[in-house]
Amino acid sequence: MKSQGMIAVKMLLAFTILTGILYPLMITGLAQLIFPHQANGSLVKKDGRLLGSELIGQKTDSSIYFWPRPSATDYNTLPSGGSNLGPTSEKLKNLAEKRRKAFVFGNNLRTNTVVPAEMVFASASGLDPHISPRAALLQMDRIAAARSFSKQQKRQLEELILKKTELPQFSLLGEARVNVFMLNLALDKTP
Repeated sequence: MKSQGMIAVKMLLAFTILTGILYPLMITGLAQLIFPHQANGSLVKKDGRLLGSELIGQKTDSSIYFWPRPSATDYNTLPSGGSNLGPTSEKLKNLAEKRRKAFVFGNNLRTNTVVPAEMVFASASGLDPHISPRAALLQMDRIAAARSFSKQQKRQLEELILKKTELPQFSLLGEARVNVFMLNLALDKTP
């Protein structure tokens, strides 16, 4: 009985070292070697200053920028998650209608405009950085007016949206999408 206990302790130590120390170090080292940008959180820096991550949505409600999809956690990364409100929830219905009206009003759209779902419902994580190209195009007039863009600059804005549109992965997984954070950074570089 004593020898079985000793074998169990040795196995515990061996697997703790193997799976708790060696394996994580090996995977971290490979990740740093093969794709360091992604392994370090896909961070975006400008002039040595950290602006954010390509993978995390950021709150933007300024009229000169594209708006991201809503967040159930107000873009806080620590308690990230959805609202857990179900499809029969009256609270979710009211919240969605409030967001739809705010999007329509904020972008000076017709009241019967069909607003893309991602601008009405928060993502499961509450931090999704992507919206559909349609949602970005619906915001284009507001941004052009707020930035006093000429017709030529407005056309460049539309081209920027199309240029920043990511196609479905492997041409079949997911849908076309635009990373709002990266789009806003590119927007700041436009003349």
